Amino acid sequence: MAFVEYNRIGEDGTIAEIILNRPESRNAFNSEMATQILEIFQNIASSDVRVVLLTSSNSKSFCSGADLKERNNMTETEWKEQHKLFQTMFNTIKELKQPVIAVVDGYALAGGFEMILNCDMIVAAKTATFGLPEVTRGIMPGGGGTRLLAKGIGIQKAKEWVCTGKLVTAEEADRAGLLNYLVESDEIREIAIVLAERIANNAPLAVQNCKVAVEEMFGMPDHDARKIEIELYNRCINTEDRLEGVLAFVEKRTPQFSGK
Repeated sequence: MAFVEYNRIGEDGTIAEIILNRPESRNAFNSEMATQILEIFQNIASSDVRVVLLTSSNSKSFCSGADLKERNNMTETEWKEQHKLFQTMFNTIKELKQPVIAVVDGYALAGGFEMILNCDMIVAAKTATFGLPEVTRGIMPGGGGTRLLAKGIGIQKAKEWVCTGKLVTAEEADRAGLLNYLVESDEIREIAIVLAERIANNAPLAVQNCKVAVEEMFGMPDHDARKIEIELYNRCINTEDRLEGVLAFVEKRTPQFSGK
């Protein structure tokens, strides 16, 4: 059974839309759904896709985390093996060379929130709710929650959210600096596509190197960061798209980037 839909959208099909579609379980991911997400992202990594939208078919729930009903019947060994699958899924989203935009409405809890944190940007509806309630279940976030949340909202706020397990409104998440856009529910997809198109219209390799630069240099001593920055800059210099970008500027036309 397909729990995840995959479409190519945009004028040239360079935007991928991944839709979580297990509404009867509030899009909680079981092993099969996680495997489908993982395989789709692995396929996108070697494709000509330039931007990914990760969204949900259910406006009431983006993703409620791991399916605890499935886990309830597992042995300790099976639980740990399944979590390795989940870790691989999260890491594959995070490490994708193309930017990933989470398009969030409804509840995004536990592993569902961590899925979002492994994305590069977040467009959320005002009706969205975020939370890492793992401490209320005797565990802690294991897919990036404690590691990634502080990058978005700062250490003090991150400690509060993960140690209380509180539910966070979209407005509070926006005030904390987590979101790129906070919008009405009925316009969320349209605004996310506009953002994706603005990214997709740029040189793919330049965008991908920018993503790597921001990720790798965050919090790094400036002396070390300079070396990485110039290395990534030089990668862009040695591309056909750099030549096309300069030529298009001189000729006063829209550049036609090829990703080479």
